[in-house]
Amino acid sequence: MSATTVTAPATPAPTSALNASRTTATAARVLRQLRHDPRTIALMLLVPCLMLILLRYVFDGSPRTFDNIGASLLGIFPLITMFLVTSIATLRERTSGTLERLLAMPLGKGDVIAGYALAFGTLAIIQSALATGLALWLLGLDVTGSPWLLLLVALLDALLGTALGLFVSAFAASEFQAVQFMPAVLFPQLLLCGLFTPRDNMHPVLEAISNVLPMSYAVDGMNEVLKHTDMTANFLRDTLIVAGCALLVLTLGAATLRRRTA
Repeated sequence: MSATTVTAPATPAPTSALNASRTTATAARVLRQLRHDPRTIALMLLVPCLMLILLRYVFDGSPRTFDNIGASLLGIFPLITMFLVTSIATLRERTSGTLERLLAMPLGKGDVIAGYALAFGTLAIIQSALATGLALWLLGLDVTGSPWLLLLVALLDALLGTALGLFVSAFAASEFQAVQFMPAVLFPQLLLCGLFTPRDNMHPVLEAISNVLPMSYAVDGMNEVLKHTDMTANFLRDTLIVAGCALLVLTLGAATLRRRTA
């Protein structure tokens, strides 16, 4: 009598193509988890608003100074906050084994990254709307251009912070290391973005470096709204560069996504 060989069904391999249903399911799962973490939600939604309030009254005797730098910081604060929260939350998923279980399913890396980006992007929209509304209508930020353009740049900056956080989380082995990436990734951009001095006044080497950093174009875009009533060609260029950098970093994040932290 010949023995019968029983073959176990093969585990379906993750598909490479991006799938809308898998992406939205991933995003919904992340949002459900965040709903049970009020401290993280408060950090994302309230901290940029509190920083803007603090900044407004630091320059209480010089409202024009607040007008000059408030618009730039309206984009920088959400970027920093989303970077910090996203990098830690994604790393937590990996160290807890959740990411490994997800990738064992028919779920591609692109679906995972896109799902995380969609979830945190939803919160970025709320965060940017709250910060922009607070700055314009309660703190009296005076801008020449449309508030909608200001909101657009703030949203793109928050999405860029989300993309950077997803990307650097692949290189951190602990939450402490994820936090350490913030000064390495964001502080040089903060110093060279033109917030403290015009970029063309910097040393030529530093100016050349600032020309390839996305935060520089985020600040330039905010300044265009601050000074011009209409959408300018420079504003369109700046927003496209910030959006393109966010998309590029998300693509790199999908390529470097690992199941477990070594």
